[in-house]
Amino acid sequence: MNEIFIVLIRAHTGLGSIARLFTRYPYTHAALSLDRSLTDFVSYSRRYHCFPFDAGFTHEYRDYYAFGKHKDVKIKVFRLCPDDAHMQEIRRFLAQCESDRSQIFNLYAMMTMPLLHGLPVWKAHNCMSFAAKIAALSGIVRLTKPCERCALPELDAMLSPYLYFEGMLPRQSSAGYKRYMRPFSPVKFLTDMLRLNGQLISRMLLKRNRKRSDNW
Repeated sequence: MNEIFIVLIRAHTGLGSIARLFTRYPYTHAALSLDRSLTDFVSYSRRYHCFPFDAGFTHEYRDYYAFGKHKDVKIKVFRLCPDDAHMQEIRRFLAQCESDRSQIFNLYAMMTMPLLHGLPVWKAHNCMSFAAKIAALSGIVRLTKPCERCALPELDAMLSPYLYFEGMLPRQSSAGYKRYMRPFSPVKFLTDMLRLNGQLISRMLLKRNRKRSDNW
C-alpha cells in the first residue's frame, strides 16, 4: 500500500514565533515524508538555518526542526494512501522539483499570506503551496482554491479526515546538521537577499502572463 505523510511543523524559529502572533495558529511550516519513520522530509524552505535567502526545494531532517537546545518539535501528521497511478504522479512531481533549477522560493507569498492570501509568482513556491500541490496530486483531497493560495489552517482543515498523529517528534541526529547550522557573513546575507528579491520582482513584472499550468 502506498503511503505519504503531509506534516505540519511548529517551527522553533524567530520567524515562526512572529507568524504565530499574527495568525493565532500553531503551525508555521509544512513538509512531506514518504515513510512513517518521519526522518527524511522534503519541502520548499531555507537550506540553512541562519540564512533564509538561500531557499528552494530541499531535504530536511528532525534536527533541522529540533535544533540547538531543543529536544523535540511539535508536529501534526496526515496520512494519505494514493493509488499507484497517483503515487507515480507524486514521484514525477518530486523529481521535477529536484531537477528544475528555474524554481525558486516565494518569500513574498510567505509574507503576504495572512493578509492577502499569498502572492503568486511564476515558478516560485513555498512550503504551503508545495504541501497543497502534493495533497491535490494524491487524488484524495480536492482543493477549494489554487495551491498557491492555500494557507496552513485551510490545508489543516482539508486534511483533517486523514489525521495520523499530533504530538512531539523527538530530535534525531543527521549527517547534514552541522552544515545546516553554519553561519554566514553579513555581506552574503545582503547580496543573496538582493538577488532573491530581484528574481521575484523580475518574474512578477516580466512573466505575469505565464500559464498557471506552466508554474511547476
